[in-house]
Amino acid sequence: MKPFFKKREFRITKKQAVIAAIGIVLLVAIYWFITHRPAPAPDLPVVAVEPVTQDDVEIYGEYVGRVRAQQFVEVRARVEGYLENMLFEEGTYVTKNQVLFVINQDQYRAKADKARAQLKKDEAQAKKAQRDLERIRPLYEQNAASQLDLDNAVAAYETAVASVAMSQADLDQAELELGYTVVRSPLAGHISERYVDLGTLVGTGGKSLLANIVKSDTVLVDFSMTALDYLKTKERNVNLGQKDSTRSWQPNISITLADNTVYPFKGLVDFAEPQVDPRTGTFSVRAEMPNPKHVLLPGQFTKVKLLLDVRENATVVPLKSVIIEKGGAYVFVMRRDSTVERRFIELGPEFQNQVVVERGLVPGETIVVEGYHKLSPGMKVKVNNALLKKEGEEGGESV
Repeated sequence: MKPFFKKREFRITKKQAVIAAIGIVLLVAIYWFITHRPAPAPDLPVVAVEPVTQDDVEIYGEYVGRVRAQQFVEVRARVEGYLENMLFEEGTYVTKNQVLFVINQDQYRAKADKARAQLKKDEAQAKKAQRDLERIRPLYEQNAASQLDLDNAVAAYETAVASVAMSQADLDQAELELGYTVVRSPLAGHISERYVDLGTLVGTGGKSLLANIVKSDTVLVDFSMTALDYLKTKERNVNLGQKDSTRSWQPNISITLADNTVYPFKGLVDFAEPQVDPRTGTFSVRAEMPNPKHVLLPGQFTKVKLLLDVRENATVVPLKSVIIEKGGAYVFVMRRDSTVERRFIELGPEFQNQVVVERGLVPGETIVVEGYHKLSPGMKVKVNNALLKKEGEEGGESV
């Protein structure tokens, strides 16, 4: 009798054994990869860097200046009389010795004619006295005339000569006054409006100021500096108002006009007041400025930018790279291993978004200019100078 249940036999083939072994190996590999996977590398801070450079640094001071004419002359009547004529157009350019006004000449011409006639009379008397003296002298030598006669003749001659000199002086004075009735321009320049009308009594008993003439082909710019500015210029061995042939530059100014445009010409400082005004604590400085097109008007206020010093081959860095704290100013310097170092520096004057470094850096070193707010000393960084154009953009190569 056969049993109800038949016992089965399980046999594993060689192929199945290989597949099972491969599966076990894969499971072990997956487990090992999961349990032994390295931790992801931390993201490096991205910064922008620039090299430390050398440059010739121009140091300026800014002040408020006022323009005045190089020459300003008042045209006045030097003799009294009624104004007869005006021979110029108001506000135009006049030349030197050009006739401007004519004052009534009648009384001065008559005075000159009288002095001329008196001179002729005295000259005639002097000639007569000379002839009398020439007759008396031989007679005196022959004892035909007394000493008194000779003395009288000499005295008469000398008196006549003195009268001629006096009359000549009176004639010169009369002709001079007659010449003053024609008022001429003492210099070339632009003339103002007339201050008197024709027919007005001018001179001693009336108005003497007739017009003003301004020479403004070259103008003067006056401005004031503080005593501190003066001391700083002395520290830099700069003497304002004095040319120094040992320097490659001279103190000059540029000015900004009312429309905020920069005047195309520069002026040279030619004078500095030797003392400080005790009321304001400032001292006056003057510069001479070309004005060929008469753009600058006397009395005009303007902004003055004065070149105070030129620091040659100075070490400079961007101002934005400097971090200022209570302990001082410092920058982050890149090392060769892509780490950063905090370097304290001594700052000099600022100019055009840059600053001079007196101590602490040498040209050629590389400093961080963007992204330094997330750095600490010794930190490794990644450089991407695209930050100089767009801060925050990531990527770039490692240094």
